[in-house]
Amino acid sequence: MAHQARKRFGQHFLVDQSIIAAIISRIRPHSLDRVLEIGPGLGAMTFSLIDHLSTLDVVELDRDLVKYWQAKQISKLQIYEADALQFDFLDWANLAQHDFIVKNHAGRVKIVGNLPYNISSPLLFHLMLAIESVDEQIFMLQKEVVDRMVAKVGDSEYGRLSIMLGARYQIEHCFDVPPESFDPPPKVNSAIVAMYPKRGAGISAAVWRAMEILVAKAFAQRRKVLANNLGEYKQILNLDGAILRARAQEISIEQYLLWAEQIVDRSGTDQ
Repeated sequence: MAHQARKRFGQHFLVDQSIIAAIISRIRPHSLDRVLEIGPGLGAMTFSLIDHLSTLDVVELDRDLVKYWQAKQISKLQIYEADALQFDFLDWANLAQHDFIVKNHAGRVKIVGNLPYNISSPLLFHLMLAIESVDEQIFMLQKEVVDRMVAKVGDSEYGRLSIMLGARYQIEHCFDVPPESFDPPPKVNSAIVAMYPKRGAGISAAVWRAMEILVAKAFAQRRKVLANNLGEYKQILNLDGAILRARAQEISIEQYLLWAEQIVDRSGTDQ
């Protein structure tokens, strides 16, 4: 199939066989696993995954690619024609977990894919809705995004993505993927990242909302100290002079989470 990559879908098709093999090795697909691939494209990873699995689910938005896969009539392949940003990953993961119970065997629920770089951040947050039912996520992303995801407190890349994802996942930068591994080559470097959900973290919906607002305000003016960005929280959080003179990137994930809990406990609101 001669498929023209579509810029509006952020399509760059992986063609380097050594990179593909390395990704499959990192995913470690097992016949008992339930795996969902986001954006199978022309099948760079898909065909290898099918070889290892008893069933594979894929989410694809491009109608031409949906037809491409339907025409192959692969019995082990379940195709969902959907926008990944709207797809119900929690429902899919719960069905997968239920299937394990019915069949009385233990497998792992994994979500994988070469994520469209133009929607990667909102998609990562959307995937959090399924965090309690997914065992592992392996994605290819823009390297700059992965660097932000794994950044530690004090790093120049440490920010909202580091904190919000780090509060809910253990994240590992696996390896880099150069532009020439794709057709057409993207203008940026890519990387493979593994994400392991921290199940049962005990973060309530109210605390999560408070943390989202708090972190967004803390980084609203990155070069400013917290006295400028979080001045409105000085009283409720009892922020001392040392903290107020610090910058947002100097505050740990654990501290932001503690502050969010205090905001909810002391104010009785989600602000």
